[in-house]
Amino acid sequence: MILVVNAGSSSLKVSLFQADLTQIADGIVSEIGTNSTLNLGENKSNVDAPDHASALAQMMTALDDAGHKTTDITAVGHRVVHGGTYFTEPARVTPQVIDAIRACIPLAPLHNPVNLLGIEALAKTHPDLPQFVSFDTAFHATNPDVATRYAIPDAQYAAGIQRYGFHGSSYANMVSEFGDDLPPRLLALHLGNGASLCAIKDGKSVASSMGYSPMSGLVMGTRCGEIDGAAVLRIADELGLAGADRLLNKQSGLKGLAGDNNMKNLLERDDDDARFAVDHFCYWAARQAGSAIVAMGGVDAVAFTGGIGENAAPIRDKIMAHLTCFGAPPIHVIAADEEKQIARDALALMNRP
Repeated sequence: MILVVNAGSSSLKVSLFQADLTQIADGIVSEIGTNSTLNLGENKSNVDAPDHASALAQMMTALDDAGHKTTDITAVGHRVVHGGTYFTEPARVTPQVIDAIRACIPLAPLHNPVNLLGIEALAKTHPDLPQFVSFDTAFHATNPDVATRYAIPDAQYAAGIQRYGFHGSSYANMVSEFGDDLPPRLLALHLGNGASLCAIKDGKSVASSMGYSPMSGLVMGTRCGEIDGAAVLRIADELGLAGADRLLNKQSGLKGLAGDNNMKNLLERDDDDARFAVDHFCYWAARQAGSAIVAMGGVDAVAFTGGIGENAAPIRDKIMAHLTCFGAPPIHVIAADEEKQIARDALALMNRP
């Protein structure tokens, strides 16, 4: 069995897969450090989880109690948000890999440290269990330099300020799900509370709407998406760095436009703010889709994934209505399953000679 671990700032999610990538269990410990709860399947209980190591230990016990013998786990795959320029593909955890993930903390200060906590906790309790890491950024490592470099001096570029792209495991899963039927030039949209798009040519990413951070690109649930740097400087001058970060990442996007970051609610509302927020979301998704199509030299198919991409047909229709100038490419809806891709990555590395 393959255990997939996704450690967040105050949560720890797990999924358990058989060798054929059938998911047999999933769970989460939430509110780590405060009023922690453990959900595994339909079972929910309050737990004492002061830190991620404790949360993981209790989740392993819960899996055993549910009949999923943790002694049968043969590998663990971890989600890591940022691999910087160190990682262009998934990797087996070694001391050198851990050092590189730690070196990327300045690029993802809220995520990489807690991603490491899950890895280090299992290394202590299960030292003989092979661990693997999949990076949100790695799928986009095939982007050409002209797509990743900002027009800034060499010193800042050398310091790591460039476009990285995110949602990589979601896009990699999409490519895997298409298999031999993968279109040569695929416009892929991952639309959820976090939203991005990717130009996938011959199975490889050649452009991403997200850049140095997951804040840029499309309008999102609470993130502003693309915004002029001078506007960011003005907001930071008025609110301070922490206030600007909070406004741009937590109070903007659909929430900033209509007071709600739930697309389902906005589609059900009958007011000008909600309609404008929906139109804004679709307009900018389509406008940046045009950029991605240029990066591929055309488009052969469009695929949607993510909570909005999969479930909101009116959003798909509105976006595609903007793109009629590119013809009528076939449209696919692919279930988002980053955990499955992380398990797939771990299996591939285990079987590598």
